[in-house]
Amino acid sequence: MNSKVRVGIIGGAGYTGGETLRLLVHHPNVEIVFVHSRSNTGKSVTQVHADLQGDTNLFFSNDLRSDVDVLFLCLGHGESRKFLEEEKIDKAVRIIDLSQDFRLGEKSGERVFIYGLPELNRESLRRAHNVANPGCFATAIQLGLLPLAADGKLAHVFTTGITGSTGAGQKLQDTTHFSWRANNISAYKTLSHQHLREINRSLRQLQPADVAVDFVPWRGDFARGIFVSSCVESSDDFSTNLKRFQKFYEGHPFAIVTEGTVDMKQVVNTNKCLIGLEQVGNKLVVHTAIDNLLKGASGQAVQNMNLMFGLDEKSGLQLKSIVF
Repeated sequence: MNSKVRVGIIGGAGYTGGETLRLLVHHPNVEIVFVHSRSNTGKSVTQVHADLQGDTNLFFSNDLRSDVDVLFLCLGHGESRKFLEEEKIDKAVRIIDLSQDFRLGEKSGERVFIYGLPELNRESLRRAHNVANPGCFATAIQLGLLPLAADGKLAHVFTTGITGSTGAGQKLQDTTHFSWRANNISAYKTLSHQHLREINRSLRQLQPADVAVDFVPWRGDFARGIFVSSCVESSDDFSTNLKRFQKFYEGHPFAIVTEGTVDMKQVVNTNKCLIGLEQVGNKLVVHTAIDNLLKGASGQAVQNMNLMFGLDEKSGLQLKSIVF
């Protein structure tokens, strides 16, 4: 494309709205037309996202403009569906929704949503008009399992994962207080996490037989990042499994299979998913690490936008990890 993609952001004051802004304000192929926030109307963006001082002069608006190519819906779960039902959005405007409202194939009027995991649905995303961005835990778990599902190698999966406090959203909760999170870890939604539904749906796309996924999520005492370990039985040796993963993710720039160790700091502040394998006997463990706000949310949403508009998939997403 020669002209820039004109973007509107709905819910620009929250965590995912702020991350989307941070990515798009420097994206070489994007013009941010407006940033919507009912609760912050009239405020400058930098009053809420102080780290963007010197990067933008935008103000939050409560008005919706139709002269955009795509809307990013950075709203809470249940709010995106309500927004699309209440507002008259021109059918020509594309939608990228970061909530869970349309991840299972739900529709909004005539709008049909494609599940936005590029490593699974890249070609469909190139033609998509509306995209449902995957959940953060769902992204990390799926990227550790898709190569095995593609070869029909999954039966039972036991997976654990830990996430930072930003995964709970910006709204204050008992379990997001610093005094509760600091020096603390806890399990929650054991075997019943909402992301299991989209995980199972994606696995069935590659392996029609049902796969039992037992997932125990944990809350961590850090702000951002997800680390997941998934254990499966495998009759193949380590070399065969490693080659399987490398082949599956060949040409996917943000899914990186490593023969070294995986840790969370390697991916925080990037759109990467780092994937590492360990095998003892017939037990294969797949470790995956992502930034929950980037590859698990806003970064993946921008990756999807790039695919939808025929841009370089990596455009605006070549970011540096925090390392230290």
